[in-house]
Amino acid sequence: MPQLGIETVLVAGRGPAGCAAIRACQRLGLKAVAVHSETERSARHVRLADDAVLLGPAPAAESYLAVDRIVEAARRSGADTVLPVPPALAGNARLAGGVIAAGLRWGGPDPEVLERLGGDGVEPASERGFLAWVTAEGLRFTTPVARDRAAGIARVSWTPGEPGRLPAAAHRLAEVGWRGLVTVGIAPDGSLAEVAAGFSLDMAVLERSHGVDAVELALRSAAGLREADAAPEGRPAPRAAVAAQLRATLPPGTAGRISGRLPGAGRPPAVDDGVALVAVSGYEPGDRLDGWYDALLATVSGGADDVTAAARAVSRVLSGLPEAGVPHDGPEVCAVLGRLAGDGAAPAT
Repeated sequence: MPQLGIETVLVAGRGPAGCAAIRACQRLGLKAVAVHSETERSARHVRLADDAVLLGPAPAAESYLAVDRIVEAARRSGADTVLPVPPALAGNARLAGGVIAAGLRWGGPDPEVLERLGGDGVEPASERGFLAWVTAEGLRFTTPVARDRAAGIARVSWTPGEPGRLPAAAHRLAEVGWRGLVTVGIAPDGSLAEVAAGFSLDMAVLERSHGVDAVELALRSAAGLREADAAPEGRPAPRAAVAAQLRATLPPGTAGRISGRLPGAGRPPAVDDGVALVAVSGYEPGDRLDGWYDALLATVSGGADDVTAAARAVSRVLSGLPEAGVPHDGPEVCAVLGRLAGDGAAPAT
């Protein structure tokens, strides 16, 4: 078990990504504290955590995105570290500054760096990009990524067959002081389009490709540990990886109730025909899907010898779902995966 010098982590996030972060903290032997709104007192991420703190009313601006309330929750919970999960929080320079001013560790880039590089918390929307863990020594676990999107929301991300060269500016991220995980979009002209922190869908591609735990990497950066401590010699070569997410298609603001078991709601990671699969859900049967928040239900990712095998395995998980109780975009996502598995070419966007 890694020695991080960290005991208690306040996980600032909800849904599947929040659940995944809480589980990762517990695997590392750390106490995980969840935060929640008044309408999500019994949400799955709250049930999974070792402790939980109420932030405020249902509107995200008064709870999950309320900087002062998150900092105060960290103080009251006894956490020594704050791990921001969504890009909207991980890229928030004011939150980063507030956490550090409170004498706590911040599991993201420094506020000064976020301010210089934008720090608006926007998830990269470019069709191609890369991910990495940035240390003082430079980029580690660099992972090229291609994306399929609908209405600006990522549905499927994968490692492209021909990743191309990284923009020269990518290697300057370490020089300007960025530390921790980064997701970058690359513009058509080859320049950096967006730079973001946090745990977007793409982060599962990095994890499956390199066999690492992104939460552990983020916490290592927060603890100021050296890159060499997390990258021993003999690490396996990167694999091809595919990640997809399942979303409810309820009308905006409409609530629902989950009746079927979603991927990752009860089963541990699995191996399907040589593909290492990881599924994470934010809900279990009987849980209420609150109309206030993001409609993301689950994410499924796979690492394999090639993208075709990974896409087929992920598609099998998402195509074999029981009735979920709410409408979702599973068929559309499986169509993207099918095109990706059929000839290895990028799906139409």
